[in-house]
Amino acid sequence: MADYSKEDFIQLVKRIGAYLSDKVSKVLNTQDIGSVWAIAGLAVAVIFTWRLLRTPSEPRRRQPKHQAPSSSNSGVNSHPDANLFPSGVTSSYEDSRAQTVIDEFFQPVKPTLGQIVRQKLSDGRKVTCRLLGVILEESNPQELQNQATVRSSVLDVLLEITKFCDLYLMETVLDDESEKKVLIALENAGIFTSGGLVKDKVLFCSTEIGRTSFVRQLEPDWHIDSSQEITTQLARFIKYQLHISTNKTERIASNVFSSSSLEQFFSG
Repeated sequence: MADYSKEDFIQLVKRIGAYLSDKVSKVLNTQDIGSVWAIAGLAVAVIFTWRLLRTPSEPRRRQPKHQAPSSSNSGVNSHPDANLFPSGVTSSYEDSRAQTVIDEFFQPVKPTLGQIVRQKLSDGRKVTCRLLGVILEESNPQELQNQATVRSSVLDVLLEITKFCDLYLMETVLDDESEKKVLIALENAGIFTSGGLVKDKVLFCSTEIGRTSFVRQLEPDWHIDSSQEITTQLARFIKYQLHISTNKTERIASNVFSSSSLEQFFSG
């Protein structure tokens, strides 16, 4: 690596500083989850650049002794490297060198599922969630009389939610047998053992009005439901809601979000 003069160092740091300043400013303005990584990357990049520029140059190969210059070469510049690159090429090379250092430390960092869940829920501490059409494959109470099947794709999301929030699951059932089927399905899926959920937080009622009443009494930060009617009724009382529907519908209210599935909403 060639030796760097003090002026080279200053120019390179200025270019890096300008780029990073703009980069961090944009990240912070959008409140992106990667803002922490951007700031950390800034510190690492500066340290790396400083070490890079301090690295001693590689030993030069021993050059053969030059013959005494003849009179015909007396006017030739004694420093042949001085004009090796035109000024424009040199500037372009420095820009490329600075960009290379920056790019190495600002590669996109994919956030973890836990980070996405926490960001999406806006640090909410209590969540209520319907079972049918969200966690269970079945979509109505009549189907629960035959079977209850947990969607495996939601398990990781539920686990992350329970790490940050107090989660309550609820559903409208037509009989006691349906209630038992749901509890067995949840237990077989490992929600009670690895998901941080207890059976006391799985609530059942016989009417849709009862489920609405459960939500209002618990006063969650978030409620997740597949019923548009209930979501509409609760929009005035609950801070945030997530409406799960495979059909595209108009937004119910400014505090109600929509998604085709629970895992899709937290896919980042």
